[in-house]
Amino acid sequence: MHIKADTQRCLGAGQCVLSAPDRFDQSDEGTVLVLEDRVDGADEEARLRDTVALCPSQAIALEA
Repeated sequence: MHIKADTQRCLGAGQCVLSAPDRFDQSDEGTVLVLEDRVDGADEEARLRDTVALCPSQAIALEA
């Protein structure tokens, strides 16, 4: 499983960075940057699904 981010859709709210700073950062423009896209294990997947749900612009997703 991998994290996918749509920088065109991102509003720069930063919820992803606040909930998973080990996986996300923000660019100089404020849009999402994925630091590590690979998701390993059920616990990590569950944690990142929660992070995806927090995104107000639905700019991040988990894909197989």
